[in-house]
Formats: sequence, C-alpha cells, structure tokens
Amino acid sequence: MQHFKEQAVNQQIVKRIQNSGVIAVVILDDIKYAIPLAQALIDGGIDILELTLRTPAAFEAARIIKEEFPEVLLGLGTVLTEDDVLGAVKVKADFGVAPGCNPTVIKAAQEHKLSFIPGISTPSDIEKAIELGCGTLKYFPAETSGGMKHLSAIAAPYQHLGLKYIPLGGLNSENADQYLASPLVAGIGGSWIADRERIKKEHWGEIRENALAIKKIIARIRV
Repeated sequence: MQHFKEQAVNQQIVKRIQNSGVIAVVILDDIKYAIPLAQALIDGGIDILELTLRTPAAFEAARIIKEEFPEVLLGLGTVLTEDDVLGAVKVKADFGVAPGCNPTVIKAAQEHKLSFIPGISTPSDIEKAIELGCGTLKYFPAETSGGMKHLSAIAAPYQHLGLKYIPLGGLNSENADQYLASPLVAGIGGSWIADRERIKKEHWGEIRENALAIKKIIARIRV
C-alpha cells in the first residue's frame, strides 16, 4: 500500500526536521532577545526554531530572526486563527504549528501556502488530520498523554500511511532518547533547550550548551 501523500507540509521541511532531529521551541517576551537567542542555538548546532505566538513580541521577533538568519528554518507555534496564519505568512515563516487539530486553521494555512503541522493526541485527531491532508503531526502534550508508549499505540493503525510525529511537551535531555529512537518520530520539540527564564536572564551560554547536549544525544541514537 502506498504511503499517505502529504499535502500540508513541504517535504523539504520534513527532511530538514528529520536530519536535525530537534526543533527548539521558544517564547520571546522582548524582541531584544531574538538575535542573541538564534545565535546561541545556531552555535549549539540547532537551526530549526518554533517561536510561539504567546507574547506581543512574537511576530516582530520572528521577522527579525528570519531577516538576520535566513538559513534558519523558522516555524511559528500556537497558530490558533486565520489571522495567526496571515501573520506567519507576512513575516515569512517557513511553517506553522498548532497544539490541536482545527480544520478551519489548517484550511487557512493551505489556502495561504503555509506549511502546517497540527497537534494530535488521539486516534480521532489523527484521522481528522489525515482527512485534511496532514501527514506530519505534533504529538502534544507528549509526556502527560502517555509518552512514547501511547504514541506507538495510537499510531499503529496508521503506520502503513507513513505518518511522522513531532513529540513536544515534557521532553528533556533525560527522556529524549526514547522518542528519538522510534521510526515514528521525525524529530522532537524541545522547550527546555531555551526555556523562558534562561532567555529572560540572557543565559546564552547555557542555551548553547543545552543545544550541544541534545545534538550529541541525537548523533548517538541516529547514527
């Protein structure tokens, strides 16, 4: 049986996520953090970011990062409305991510040619995503939903379709390996790498070290 044909995400984006193994998920409260944060992550070997739309600074910070670091694959997270989709397109984000699977938002992203990764945590979510042409899915919240054991169970009926998952929520350097070892997982989302408090305190060295640490884990597991 042929694999499901992805319609929602450019395959070059999926390949970059698979090659990287990790997306740094960040919250920026001030645009002054945009450049030093991106530089710290790049220095640590991470060039894929998901900047969440949870603060007033988010869109402008995204614009700055994309302008200063065109090599970065930039996603915008917490995309909940069509206005969020339009904002992502305006700042030239490479993809959008949502915590849930909202058909209205997914269709808006497709209409505006924005690669989009919806969130799932149940078989019903997966089937809704499939119906809408989404084959790369955010597994959220990963740890409280049951971790890799739960993902393996709910993904099993759809495995022949070749869907890929990006777990996020509760992951850290201690449990990342169990996700990275699964062929279901394109890459993981890491909010611990550059958490909100470290960013506010401008601990760029610690963020760089966190990035280096997870990249070493990825290199060990994905030889």
